Amino acid sequence: MPFSKAKEPGRTQETCTKALVPVRDALDILSGKWKLPILLALSFGNRRFRELARQVHGITDKMLSKELRELEMNELVKRTVYDTVPVTVEYSMTPYGETLEKLIEELQAWGTQHRKRILKKGKNN
Repeated sequence: MPFSKAKEPGRTQETCTKALVPVRDALDILSGKWKLPILLALSFGNRRFRELARQVHGITDKMLSKELRELEMNELVKRTVYDTVPVTVEYSMTPYGETLEKLIEELQAWGTQHRKRILKKGKNN
């Protein structure tokens, strides 16, 4: 159900509950401090583990590894191992993961707008 239709007459608690299920599903997959920054970094192109660790400031190797495994399990990220010496591992967005790009862009736009609003509010106080 589109967000704009939530307040239309005749909407019931059941309708609300049904609308919340897919939102919870999405949040379960994308929640946390690191998943969206990892996906944002990968939206700019394939990255090796070390490149991701440098781009996602503050993440530990252990946490990056955990988050990448979860994103891979949910088919949002692909892990490719190249038979080189030493072995090269590269991460990329899957076509399914790329379906999140519009959502990430919208979150980025909203975050930019929100930051400006809050900073402006702080200056006026």
